[in-house]
Amino acid sequence: MDPVRAAFSAECARLTEVLTDLVDADLDRPTDCPPWTVVELIAHVRTGVGRLTDMLAAPAPARAEVDAAGYFGRAKFTEQVDADRVAGGWRDALRVDRAALAAEVDRAWRATDAAVAAAPPDRVVRTRHGDAMRLTEFLRTRVVEVGVHGLDLAAALDRPPWLTTPAAEVIADLLTGGHPAPAALGWDRVTVIRKTTGRAALTAPERAAIDAAGFRWLAFGR
Repeated sequence: MDPVRAAFSAECARLTEVLTDLVDADLDRPTDCPPWTVVELIAHVRTGVGRLTDMLAAPAPARAEVDAAGYFGRAKFTEQVDADRVAGGWRDALRVDRAALAAEVDRAWRATDAAVAAAPPDRVVRTRHGDAMRLTEFLRTRVVEVGVHGLDLAAALDRPPWLTTPAAEVIADLLTGGHPAPAALGWDRVTVIRKTTGRAALTAPERAAIDAAGFRWLAFGR
């Protein structure tokens, strides 16, 4: 199995396991992705992991025009795009069966995995933003989606992070452009991901170490 597909499957399966343990009161907790609650964030993730089924059913663009790093460019985080994203999360949450969230997420990601497995390796897809991307590159963004929001959910639920090793490797590699963080920082991959996505603030010594090393990472919106 392709490492990106393996990471997607591992992280989605782990999220599904976590969701089976939630009680109704958990779903109404606030998250660090305001204004969403836990159930709204889960609904957003479920939609995100299921996008590829429709994308692969549509005609393929002639060629890829952007990679995963380009997909997360600042143009994707304009005020209007962000407002549409928030509204979409609310709409998705209204349609979910709160008692069957785990099953819905499980169906969504497994349908995506089956569609990816059946597609040619060089398949190009078009995203909801209009980008033409290679299938593997878009799937890389789905690993980011489920893995990073998994960190958000863990924080909201007062649980230790459950990020899987395969997903952490894919996400950290993308967010840092394939370069390791300065060794002096002593960051593990979860810390790298939290720092690069703004989920943990940089201290002054960390900023100094990053600047001294010339370390740069991908601009990323919440």
